[in-house]
Amino acid sequence: MTTDLSHPSGSALRERMIEDMSVRGFTEDTRRDYIRCVKRFAAYIGRSPDTATAEDLRRFQVHQTQAGMQPPGINSSVSALRFFFTVTLDRPDLSRRLTIVHQPRKLAR
Repeated sequence: MTTDLSHPSGSALRERMIEDMSVRGFTEDTRRDYIRCVKRFAAYIGRSPDTATAEDLRRFQVHQTQAGMQPPGINSSVSALRFFFTVTLDRPDLSRRLTIVHQPRKLAR
């Protein structure tokens, strides 16, 4: 498979995800962000995201953290990938492997 979701086999997957988001009333910005997150994940694993394993997801989150990505960015990826695996692929077993990162709160002085 390929990492490019615009490839003919990836195109159907991308269109399905867009349809799933449209049915749920996601804004254009959210749809664009979710597609971008899934493409980034596919590029990281080097193959189509529908072939991902739980270990791929774990390594991707470690990679994001080591690359210095902040919790809001990581959590956006988690939301996009959870949607992709739970709704578009009907693979909730994989979406449970994704971890939300909590950002420490600063106390007001």
